[in-house]
Amino acid sequence: MARIALVDDDRNILTSVSMTLEAEGFEVETYNDGQSAYDAFSRRMPDMAVLDIKMPRMDGMDLLQRIRQKTQMPVIFLTSKDDEIDEVLGLRMGADDYVKKPFSQRLLVERIRALLRRQDAIVTGEVAVTEETKIMERGQLRMDPLRHSVTWKGQDVSLTVTEFMLLQALAQRPGFVKSRDQLMDVAYDDQVYVDDRTIDSHIKRLRKKMRSVDDEFSAIETLYGIGYRYNEA
Repeated sequence: MARIALVDDDRNILTSVSMTLEAEGFEVETYNDGQSAYDAFSRRMPDMAVLDIKMPRMDGMDLLQRIRQKTQMPVIFLTSKDDEIDEVLGLRMGADDYVKKPFSQRLLVERIRALLRRQDAIVTGEVAVTEETKIMERGQLRMDPLRHSVTWKGQDVSLTVTEFMLLQALAQRPGFVKSRDQLMDVAYDDQVYVDDRTIDSHIKRLRKKMRSVDDEFSAIETLYGIGYRYNEA
């Protein structure tokens, strides 16, 4: 049973969403501010966190930063319809996804399940050894899906599940273009709709992480109006 931490200062959301998740078989921990959640996470990390952005004591952005210092567990942001800047910033900082308020609880459940399935498959290695799961080397890049490890020029790069899957999809066929729609299919289940900006934000954050170990990293090329391509160095 996966443990989901739900962090929001809206008690109605805490109550209704926790009831839905518990009915779906999840163990749910609720917190009404970021500091309380962080204190609890310091003692025991959940399997996933669903965070509001604007909260008292410690907001969702600050909490996400602290989470990412300790773990790459999946994180979903809950955002209001006017928080477009916060959505993009949150993705760049390491959130795996976001859901706009007001939201369908069924949609939230599906996104949670999709991220947990990917996390379990990568972290536990409980998948068949295929082209998608065996170690892949492309020039200076080395990816081990079963250990969820990435190195560039021999240096470790820490990626979220979504970032890992996007990089893997691009690097599997160097020189070939992947459209945003194709990358959406890689990163999300068919029933989950995301817009182009979400994929672009993931790619920007992925580039930033690769450049943190090599400021000349340029293997991921943008083809404006078309998509992205991995160029093997």
